[in-house]
Amino acid sequence: MQGATPFTETGACMMRRYKRRDLPMNTMKRIAAVTAGLSAGMMSLAVWAQDGIEGLETVGKPHAEGIAFQPAATELARDLHWLEGMVNVIIIAVSLFVVALLAIIIVRFNQRVNKEPARFTHNTPIEITWTLVPILILIFIGSFSLPVLFKQQEIPEPEVIVKATGYQWYWGYEYPERDFVFDSILLARDELADYGYADDEYLLAVDNAMVVPVNKVVVVRVTGGDVIHSWTIPAFGVKQDAVPGRTAELWFKAEREGVYFGQCSELCGKDHAYMPITVKVVSDEVYAQWLDRMAEEYAGTPPAVTVAQAD
Repeated sequence: MQGATPFTETGACMMRRYKRRDLPMNTMKRIAAVTAGLSAGMMSLAVWAQDGIEGLETVGKPHAEGIAFQPAATELARDLHWLEGMVNVIIIAVSLFVVALLAIIIVRFNQRVNKEPARFTHNTPIEITWTLVPILILIFIGSFSLPVLFKQQEIPEPEVIVKATGYQWYWGYEYPERDFVFDSILLARDELADYGYADDEYLLAVDNAMVVPVNKVVVVRVTGGDVIHSWTIPAFGVKQDAVPGRTAELWFKAEREGVYFGQCSELCGKDHAYMPITVKVVSDEVYAQWLDRMAEEYAGTPPAVTVAQAD
């Protein structure tokens, strides 16, 4: 992870954003030059110029030397954590049983103790047992894992819809409710503080986070714009491949406000490691205000206005 990233300069970011729109190279160069010239003057406005959301706790992110799951922020994640714990108990029990059998064989049936080995080749009860018991274990595991899988794949009625498109190497988000689109690009190390992120969140934080309301069913429609990517937030217990030409869906209902990080989980080229995912879960009021700001900034649809009619 050492060395320069492909997004260390604002001008380079803008060139990459517009590249997929097939602009002429000289136009992209002019965009990059203008942006680089304005970046210093706009630095003082960096915090408010982003999403205007402050004070959120960072909940879902990896920690140094950590080996456990991130805190579960959805029902789906809690189900996965429980299922992993249950399967681990079975794995440990089976492993201890096999080790015990091996120890018995080593002690009781070595050449020194058992000078005259038996010559039988079959034991029908044992053969039936070692066939049926694994089958019963798999049926037991399946009776719990399949409902968890079905819960993930059966998409409920959405309260919020977001379209996530993977590009080399950033994410684009579309909010059909208000008809605006924006790109989400990795922040350079020296930009983290300006956007309100900690130093250890480099390679996790982006300039424009996806924002969703707390305790609402969010359906994310995932696709790819060039090659296969994969959208995932570990704390939500969701992961979905982004395949060009196809649209897949995932859902979650975040139960805790905060900042959550993920990363593209499908090898997608040389800068695969530099396309993180940041999701901010906020209150309904903050979400509505954010929608209004983003719709105004990205020329989206203004909020609906109800006009009273005279009797």
